[in-house]
Order: sequence, then structure tokens, then C-alpha cells
Amino acid sequence: RVQQLRALCLALLLALIVLGAGWELWWAPIRPGGSALFVKVLPLCLAIAGLLRHRLYTYRWLSLLVWLYVAEAGVRLWSDLLPLSRALAWGELFLSVALFISLSAYIRTRLKNGQTAS
Repeated sequence: RVQQLRALCLALLLALIVLGAGWELWWAPIRPGGSALFVKVLPLCLAIAGLLRHRLYTYRWLSLLVWLYVAEAGVRLWSDLLPLSRALAWGELFLSVALFISLSAYIRTRLKNGQTAS
């Protein structure tokens, strides 16, 4: 079960990174030609190594960080007028909440099994 949750967390994290970068660079950037807002995915990129190494600390801080992306999705849903941008905001909202749920399940499973190291 831990391995399945780890794979799910990684898949959702990578999907959120691709969506965030693609959104700001190509699909629906704030400014034509791309936006520097693509750097918003850099904190997510820092978590990849920790998730690959089963670092419980990384799962914990990522479960808090992901709420910034939920908030951004909410703001963009409210403020963006382009249909594509709103669709991407819905995608970001879904991926962020799904990532939080999977991170929480992973953390809970690890703690329940007594695997508190790292």
C-alpha cells in the first residue's frame, strides 16, 4: 500500500508541475508569449527527490505547500476570463486536492505501520 501511495503522490506531483509550467509558458499565460509565473512550480520540483527517497519530512511539508496551489486555483477560477485558463484552474484545483489526499494517506499509512524514520 505504501508503494502504491508513493507512486500516486509522484504521479500527481509531476502532473501538477507539468500543468503549472505549461499553463504559464504555452497554454494560457497571463502575458502573450509566456509568463515568468512558471517559477511557481520550482518548490514542487524540490519535493521530487524527497518523495523518491521516501522522506516522510518531504511528504509532510509538501502536504502544507500544496494549499498554496489550491488557493491559486481558486483565485484564477474567480478572476480569469479565458475558458482555457479556467479549465486549467479546475485542473490545478483537482490535482492539488488529490495530491493533498494522497500525501495524507501516505503519511498516515507510514505512521500507522510505525515507519517514522526519515
